[in-house]
Amino acid sequence: MSLEEIQNRIAQAEAKAERAAGSVTLIAVSKVQPNERVEAVLEQGHRVFGENRVQEAAGKWPDFKARFEGVDLHLIGPLQTNKARQAMELCDTIHSVDRPKLANTLARLAQELGGCPDLFVQVNTGEEEQKAGILPADADAFIAQCRALDLPIKGLMCIPPVEEEASLHFSLLAKIAERNDLTGLSMGMSSDFEKAIALGATHVRVGSAIFGARAYEL
Repeated sequence: MSLEEIQNRIAQAEAKAERAAGSVTLIAVSKVQPNERVEAVLEQGHRVFGENRVQEAAGKWPDFKARFEGVDLHLIGPLQTNKARQAMELCDTIHSVDRPKLANTLARLAQELGGCPDLFVQVNTGEEEQKAGILPADADAFIAQCRALDLPIKGLMCIPPVEEEASLHFSLLAKIAERNDLTGLSMGMSSDFEKAIALGATHVRVGSAIFGARAYEL
């Protein structure tokens, strides 16, 4: 599937949901993708990309940012506190604020650096033990804590359990966002982004459908 096809499907989903054209941001997830595939998408004019790991992003994006104007880089994977400074210096948005220790670290670094990327709180809507994210029952208090630290929380992010109906999790995330006056909803991936758009997603994260299957190292 091509970038253009995904963009067309997003536009159709926006129209079907009676949402404004262009209200959904497509994050092209370039993790574990060869540089030539990423460059091909950049050459087509797309500028919003997502990476899972700070180390991989650091090895890939400074060069691309120097060559292509207007790159908007999003960190969508778990963030270790010892990588927080590097992430803040490299990324425009971080989608995985998921615990008080990380929030405190980001707040301290924001003071040191004189600024902070836009932030999304990751909510573990499926309450899965192996998955990162604040639990839904703790989300309101955590969002309040982040705001008390003057962190620029723009919205919420979730990754639904694979075996469950994604729409239930998208609806839950939207309800948490609404009662906390947050407008950003980072939800929906290659297999379910149209459902996410119908339920209010502002950012969808699509990787293999744009770039092709990932070649993970064994």
